[in-house]
Amino acid sequence: MEQIILVVHLIVALAIIGLIMLQQGKGADMGASFGAGGAQTLFGSDGSGNVLTRATSWLVVLFFASSFGLALLANQKSAPVDDLDLEIPASVATEVEAAAEQELPVLQDEVPAATDVGGDDLPALD
Repeated sequence: MEQIILVVHLIVALAIIGLIMLQQGKGADMGASFGAGGAQTLFGSDGSGNVLTRATSWLVVLFFASSFGLALLANQKSAPVDDLDLEIPASVATEVEAAAEQELPVLQDEVPAATDVGGDDLPALD
């Protein structure tokens, strides 16, 4: 499924590039680029902007949809797996529980106060 969406995504991207390259600026009409005498005569009286703009719009919608689909597929593949099917031996489990129950030393009692450092040697701040 991912390969199909990826191929469609690439084809749509190339088609968007091709349609954008075919489009002319506002000053030049498509009829003038093919040598027609009158402006806006190649694609009817509406001009070239209507057909190419609509085709580009639909391809952009397909491009965004395929991008969103690929992002969802990538997100599903990178989801964390909780079940690793690993059995923990009983001896390791009891050691972990015993280590968790031990009381840790409190470090606040061992830290000297700022007045005990010897602040007499420091100049006074004025």
